[in-house]
Amino acid sequence: MRNISVIGLGYVGLPVAVAFGELSKVVGFDINQFRIDRLKNGFDDTLEVETATLKKSDILFTSTAIDLKNADFHIIAVPTPVDKAHRPDLSPLIGACEVLGPQLKKGDIVVFESTVYPGVTEDECAPVLEKLSGLKSGVDFKLGYSPERINPGDKEHTFTKIIKVVAGQDEESLNIIADTYSSAVVAGVYKASSIKVAEAAKVIENTQRDLNIALVNELAIIFDKMDIDTLDVLEAAGTKWNFLPFRPGLVGGHCIGVDPYYLTYKSEMIGHKPEVILSGRRINDKMGKFIAYRTIKEMIKFDSRVKNSIVTILGLTFKENCPDLRNSKVVDIIKELKEFGVQIQIYDPLISKEDAKKYYDLEIVEEFENLEKAEALILAVPHSHFLSWDLSKFKELLLDNPIIMDVKSCLNKQECKKENIHLWRL
Repeated sequence: MRNISVIGLGYVGLPVAVAFGELSKVVGFDINQFRIDRLKNGFDDTLEVETATLKKSDILFTSTAIDLKNADFHIIAVPTPVDKAHRPDLSPLIGACEVLGPQLKKGDIVVFESTVYPGVTEDECAPVLEKLSGLKSGVDFKLGYSPERINPGDKEHTFTKIIKVVAGQDEESLNIIADTYSSAVVAGVYKASSIKVAEAAKVIENTQRDLNIALVNELAIIFDKMDIDTLDVLEAAGTKWNFLPFRPGLVGGHCIGVDPYYLTYKSEMIGHKPEVILSGRRINDKMGKFIAYRTIKEMIKFDSRVKNSIVTILGLTFKENCPDLRNSKVVDIIKELKEFGVQIQIYDPLISKEDAKKYYDLEIVEEFENLEKAEALILAVPHSHFLSWDLSKFKELLLDNPIIMDVKSCLNKQECKKENIHLWRL
């Protein structure tokens, strides 16, 4: 078996390192020394890997680049974000190549898992690795691509249980990459015909999901204007055998809300303006503003004050049961409500006060008991913690004429009606 290193130990890289670390020694590299120290002590702040699992895996956690020389099969799993103009930011990926390049040896294989547009592996990363290693790509070392499919917070579709798409520069490297991943991935592998095909397959996975959510988000806006409950419509339509069960909601995070921009960027580079994809992105990006405006409308409708009122936000992360704050669209709701002079209090038991301040300069209430009664409550992120509450606990947080804005349609409208709660569902 190949000697494996994993570069980038976040939501994607750590589960990969742990899976291989249960089979043989793995070098786990990250530039974040605090992250390395926490992992050495058995703590994964992303909550993806349990302490017991982490401790039994044979991983050398390190931030020293020279340790990468102990491996000959390198997996790069670093973030690929976009900038404020929605342009791909390849700096983490290029940075990883700059770290690995001087450590490369003849016969090594480098596999990228980061989401990119077609061509990045061979056109952007290979030259950096060649320059810093003094070796020739495709001759002295080989490249591969195997798109990550980690779903943060999902304990069912884990690294070893998801079919792994793999691609290599040639048949020899493809077979080595496929065999290496097959040793850990029980679901099996799928051999793509080329690296560019594998890159394209990954970026359209999330683009397709983004567009499907955009469709139901637009339907939710239409039905809201018609005073029709969207969930009632979706449940009725869902009785047809081939109806796709997508739900409206906020689309944030570092995958679905980001990856389509990699494809649209490349598309425009080659002279095609991607109308449908960008339209879907615009719809999803405005949902936070829509929810904020509907909250104000409900407050006015039920004679609640708006200016200097208190609105409680439950959940700040980008998705349920996950502590990741990156690209959270809940922030858009907060920003719009503040424009109306509303005071916001945020409660999310999965995040720290320090992280909320660091990422968004927001203050959070750390204890449930310290929440003030509010004119309205927005269930923005349906963590299991919140869904375990009965309605009386929600009512504890509200003044007279209680209003709950249920972004993911998790609460029962009939039960809320019995409790005299004004429930709005997206």
